[in-house]
Amino acid sequence: MTDQTSLSVTAPPSLDPALAAALAALPTPVIGDCLERLSGPVGLRRYSSAAKLVGIARTVKTRPGDNLALYRMIVRLRPGDVLVVDGGGDVTNALMGELMTLEAKRRGCAGLLIDGAIRDVGEIADIDLPTYARGHSLRGPYKSHPGFLDVTVAIGGQVITAGDVVVGDADGVVTFPAARAAEIVALAGEKFEREEGIRRSILSGEDTGWVEAMLADLGQAE
Repeated sequence: MTDQTSLSVTAPPSLDPALAAALAALPTPVIGDCLERLSGPVGLRRYSSAAKLVGIARTVKTRPGDNLALYRMIVRLRPGDVLVVDGGGDVTNALMGELMTLEAKRRGCAGLLIDGAIRDVGEIADIDLPTYARGHSLRGPYKSHPGFLDVTVAIGGQVITAGDVVVGDADGVVTFPAARAAEIVALAGEKFEREEGIRRSILSGEDTGWVEAMLADLGQAE
């Protein structure tokens, strides 16, 4: 849905709490492996060491260096929403700083994913809100273009639609349609348990032959 003037935007459905909890327990590399290893914006940096990011994308498309549209989306945020901003990857002028980040958190925002710059990086690092951005700049933003809300955007090579699931941790961010959430939880959960079994065996000193088995599966058996 495209929105430039109206405040009556129909928000996408929230994420089921049980699915959110299940996704929070899964590493993003494992989830990404279950998404054909093609999911995940590239080139973004994590600016906060806050806990796992899990939520529903609320997207903004704005002109580089202009954050009027971000204000318009912040007033719409619900608990569990993730603010996803397509700022064209430009890092000349910051799109968000400490005050906007604090306000987003106050409204229950689950995290920030910004293909542009932020500022007040020291303060944002201390805010318990997962934050990913292309870079940072001390230069402030302009406020002249209303932008587009809850539209399909492109962030670091990843197409993200309003309502998509967003999951992030220290390794990065993955996104996928909400309709696949239960499927991804099942697939990633099985993979995670298999890998945890291998990990426990390695730490115990047990030789399970998992490397040899993988080579055999790939037709590279010694």
